[in-house]
Order: sequence, then C-alpha cells, then structure tokens
Amino acid sequence: MLVMGVLRRQQYLDTIIASFSKTRLKKMKPLTLIALRVGCYQIIFLERIPDSAAVNETVKALKKMRQPGWLTGFVNGTLRAIARNRDTLPLPETAGRSNSPILEHPSWLTDRWTAHFGREKMEEICAVNNQQPQLCLRAVPGERENLAEELNRKGIKAQLGRYSPESLVLPDYRGQISKLPGYAQGLFHVQDQAAQLVCQLLLPLRPDGLYLDGCAGLGGKTAVLAGVLPQTASLLAVEPDARRARLLGENLQRLRLDKRVTVVRQRLEDFARSTDLVFDGILIDAPCSGTGVIRKHPDIRWNRQPEDMAVFQEQQLSLLHAGASLLAPGGVLVYATCSLEPEENREVVEAFQHREDRFKLTDCSQFLPETAAELVDDLGCFAPLPSEEIEGFFAARLKVSFSQAS
Repeated sequence: MLVMGVLRRQQYLDTIIASFSKTRLKKMKPLTLIALRVGCYQIIFLERIPDSAAVNETVKALKKMRQPGWLTGFVNGTLRAIARNRDTLPLPETAGRSNSPILEHPSWLTDRWTAHFGREKMEEICAVNNQQPQLCLRAVPGERENLAEELNRKGIKAQLGRYSPESLVLPDYRGQISKLPGYAQGLFHVQDQAAQLVCQLLLPLRPDGLYLDGCAGLGGKTAVLAGVLPQTASLLAVEPDARRARLLGENLQRLRLDKRVTVVRQRLEDFARSTDLVFDGILIDAPCSGTGVIRKHPDIRWNRQPEDMAVFQEQQLSLLHAGASLLAPGGVLVYATCSLEPEENREVVEAFQHREDRFKLTDCSQFLPETAAELVDDLGCFAPLPSEEIEGFFAARLKVSFSQAS
C-alpha cells in the first residue's frame, strides 16, 4: 500500500514536501526524497498510522541505511512540520497552479490524452488511475452466482460485474487471493472485465478447431479460452519466458485446465517459422505501454516515455505478421493491447492491413454481450477507456475471407 500509494500521489506529495523543505527537491538525493514521500503519504492519507509513528519509522529506516545525522534530522524536521500543519494543507483537487487539481501524471501523457479524448475525459482517466482498483474475478462458466453467494455468506462483499457474464467484483477485499473461497477448487482467477471480453472475440469456436494464444504471459486469457474450448478442439499457448511459462502452467493446473492446453516455450516469430500448423483463431495480446492499466500498475505513468510507442509498435507489427502467417483460410485474428495510445492500436491495425490487405475488420459488438456494446468505437474495435468498472483496453477482430485466402 505504501509503494502503490506513493506512486499514485507522487506529484501531490512533492508539492507538499517542497512547501516545507528549505532544500529544493531537485537537489535532494533520490533516497532522501523517497523517504520523505513515504513518510508524508502516511501522515496525509493513512489515518490509522499515528503521525509520530510515520515520522519515527521513516527516520529509523534511514538510520538503518547508515544515512548521516544531518540528513535524518532534516527528514525528521520536515515530516514533523508537515504533521503539525496537516489540517491546513491544500487538497489534491486544489493544490496545483491557480488552484487546479494535481493530476498525478506527467504532462506529456496528460497532453496527449487531452488531444485524443478532450480535457474533461483526460481528467476523468487520471482520477480513476489515482484510485485503488477493485478486485475483479472471472468465475468458471456457470459458477458465478454460486461463488457470489458463497463469498457474501462469508462476509466478503461480491457483486456481479456489469460487462462480462462471468465477472465478479469484490470492492472491499484487500486480503490474500488464495484465502478466498473457491480458489483451491479452481473456481476463478483474477482478471479484469476488459481482458475477459477480449477472449469472446475469437468466438464461435469450431468443434474441431485449432487455436493459438500467441502471447500467453501468465495465462489469464489462455484460461478463458481453455474453459470454453470444445472437447474435440485444441489450444496452444506460446510463452518464451521461462518464469512466466512456469507460472502459466501452475495457473492452468489450479484451474484444472492444464490438460486442455499445450504450452510452447518459444517466441511467436520463431514458432511461426518452425511449424506447419495453421490455426482457426489466434489471439495476439501484444506487449505494450500499458497506459490503459495505470490504475493497477501506477509505476507505468512515471516509467514510460513518448518514444516508447514507436518501439512497441515495431514489436506489435512483428507479432501480428507472425500470427497472420499461421492463420487458416477463414480464420480470425484478434489483436489486443492494454494501451490507450493510437500508435499501438489503430495505427498498428492500419499499418498491418496496408501490408496484409486480405484482412478485414469485423464489428466487435456482434461478439460481445449487449452490456458491452457501448465499449466499441466507430471502427468496430473494442476500446473501453479506464473507469471504476473496467480497465482501458483495445482489441481489433480481423478476419480473412475464403475468397481472398484462396
């Protein structure tokens, strides 16, 4: 909570620290500034921690790291001054220039979101990203209502998700996932509603079809596909990283789906060059900037740079072309990212279609629940913006017609 909280409130914390410190923030060593942020966050945002404890533990940590006495004294004095004046501190909503809200995002990112979505929507996205996300589960098909009933009976508030038919939202749960009822029995896995819905874009699955998750990662989407896979169909999951492939296998085993999936330890591009298989449906959930999931991963806002988009775009196009080479006539290729940036979404699809003109976009709303129709854009792509209920995402459903393939 301390790490995530500091990352979500970094600009506001720096504003408060700067108003009480005689040393400019740019002159401070990173360790000093981080210690002040952690202490300041506890004083302002964590009501259950006494101010004295927040100050003393911060100073104690610096002493343990053998910081000089003058520095620990400076941190001690600055935090105590903030604590004494806590009741008169400006709120994040008015602490910016000219009493404007502090958005807690770098200006290059808010500028580009303003250009793409307008200022009001940009501020809404930033506000959502600064909140702690609610826990969202995907229940095994047919078990959602039973699982919700069991959770509520045990005092764990569970609500049916709005968009995905298998989603459960636990708005107040902060404990270990493994302690939840149904975990050991493989009745659910953690997954946002947007990621759940993306998998539906490969539907309907053929009874004897061959399917591929080209960027499996830890297997969240692999598990969704395996759970709805016809008994006579097959699913391969490609994941080159050894650690992720191991966790993918463990997750599938807990969900009782490991016998339904063949895991391939290879890069998708290498796999495409080494196999004669062709697939009826392929999901490419490509590596991306992750700007749609900043609420869950608040470090992204500070670690990304504008030039990263071009690097990701090159990777994404490489993966899409590899996937295209593996697709059977009449097959479906779903391209997805958890990014809000057009360079990784629309522009990737346009560049791909320019080279692979046999692929046509199909309207995603035809394959999603009616409740999710509002999340489809004017091109027919799945493109929700971050909100309290769903993460930012993008998905395009591309199909090859039999006539063009032949």
